[in-house]
Amino acid sequence: MNDVKIKILHVTFNMGIGGTEQVIRQIIENSDVDRFTHEILCIDGEIGPLGLALQEKGIHIENIQRQPGIDIKLLKFMRQLLKKRKINVMHCHQYTPYFYGVLSASFTKTKVIFTEHGRFYPDIHNAKRRIINPLLLLATDHVTAISKSTADAVAKYEYIQCKKVKVIYNGISDLKEHNVNKHELLKALNLSNGFRYIGTISRLEPIKNQSMMIDAFYRVKQQITDIKLIIIGDGALMADLKQHAEAMEIADDIVFTGFIDNPQKYINLFEIFLLSSFSEGASMTLLEAMSLSKPCIVTNVGGNPEVVVDNKTGFISPSNDVEKFASAIIDLLENKNIRAELGNSGRERYLKHFSVRQMADKYESLYLEAIV
Repeated sequence: MNDVKIKILHVTFNMGIGGTEQVIRQIIENSDVDRFTHEILCIDGEIGPLGLALQEKGIHIENIQRQPGIDIKLLKFMRQLLKKRKINVMHCHQYTPYFYGVLSASFTKTKVIFTEHGRFYPDIHNAKRRIINPLLLLATDHVTAISKSTADAVAKYEYIQCKKVKVIYNGISDLKEHNVNKHELLKALNLSNGFRYIGTISRLEPIKNQSMMIDAFYRVKQQITDIKLIIIGDGALMADLKQHAEAMEIADDIVFTGFIDNPQKYINLFEIFLLSSFSEGASMTLLEAMSLSKPCIVTNVGGNPEVVVDNKTGFISPSNDVEKFASAIIDLLENKNIRAELGNSGRERYLKHFSVRQMADKYESLYLEAIV
């Protein structure tokens, strides 16, 4: 293997806009090109915008539409793909790609790595997995999770012991390296310089609990009038959240941008970054905010308290607690010095623990270990 590049196949649902997809993109774009080549298989049909962007850079991507039940056609397709593309390591992202990955790689020379990126809310036990997963594990070279809380959930709900799960935190490229024009950002969103802005970037889905964020913002507005909330992202709850804002008579103070390509630059407009989720692994947008020295207020769920140090890099609020979430926002908005202190500490923590280089190096080490 010393004279030949190691071929990695990432298996995922699709390459849309999400944390898992961002991790795959970061791994590929920061890979050691002298040692590794990367390809992607999307098993839910559509490639997605991040996948299309990687295709333009020359990354080989295959896609197939998975069928309900155990899809034998998909298994055959994957097995043929492994042989045709001479894949050395199959990196499966999330459980369903992992299930098909192990079965398709059985009795081949392809090594299998499984990464759990996050959990459903609420999480549930599946009796079948108590039997199946220990068997799948026998044919798996490495299991990783993006936070300790995710590793704990894998042990509890997937019956894969924590001692067999390696935690590799998400990492991102440093956004502070890019110069931005805040005036142009405001203009792009039709916003005025006369307001202060707080906000989030997220899918508009129940698990993200933006309705609680809106409730908290309503309380903030009673004390601080020159503030607006920016919610960047799209999803199934867009109409419901807009209706919720209208019912509370704060619709004019909440900016729903919908989908924006490369939305990270708009974090520069925020005085505070907010994350109100019921469940999180290790949020990529949270790391992006920290890289930009933004103080963060997050709910005490999943990997959030592993990323944010309470009262040092931001505030951690109880899950779904409107009053405490609002109080944390008010406390930060009223104290510029504390915002700066927390933001600077957050950036230092990002540089030390969550850089893209650290993440990419750790995954590449696993690829090398797998083929030894």
